[in-house]
Amino acid sequence: MGKAPWRLRDWVSAYLPVLLMAALALSTWWLVKNTPLRGPESATAAPRHEPDYTMQRFSLQRFAPDGSLRLNIEGDVMRHYPDTDTVEIDGVRLHGYAADGRVTEASARRALSNADGSEVQLLGGARVISSGRDGGDPIQFDGEFLHAFLNSERLRSHLPVNVTRGGSQIHAEGFDYDNVTRVVHYKGRVQASFIVSKGRQR
Repeated sequence: MGKAPWRLRDWVSAYLPVLLMAALALSTWWLVKNTPLRGPESATAAPRHEPDYTMQRFSLQRFAPDGSLRLNIEGDVMRHYPDTDTVEIDGVRLHGYAADGRVTEASARRALSNADGSEVQLLGGARVISSGRDGGDPIQFDGEFLHAFLNSERLRSHLPVNVTRGGSQIHAEGFDYDNVTRVVHYKGRVQASFIVSKGRQR
């Protein structure tokens, strides 16, 4: 009977490491089974379309390499969205200055612009006025959507637009205008009314 405790001690000494390893394995298995897995959507959360900064009653300028002013943008409120690197402006007013002295004015209730301001979408009550060359009549565009490409001086829209110049008016379902050549390509149905100057009347 005196040898029983020693046998028990020997058995415990021999199998204790195995028992500990088994207990560790069971506890690890339990943790794995009860730990919630992160889905793909939580592992890399999609960026939220929220502004990282805003400006109120602001004015921004862009200058040419020679220091001359090329673009001035003013607005009531500006919001920058980092996920798309775009700018949204409420109550936008824009003035562009060409190298030859021509001036382009634009306004709208809202505008969307890329990071460097070279591409601007005018939304709601949009108007663009481009001064004429050598004292000629300016050309004016009015519509609910106007898309301006400032570097190439182009203006276009896939929505209806009214074009006015020197008393003559044209209504079209869309257009593409090159401010360098001052050529307008109209799209869809076109309605026009032209006023002939007195000097040309017979």
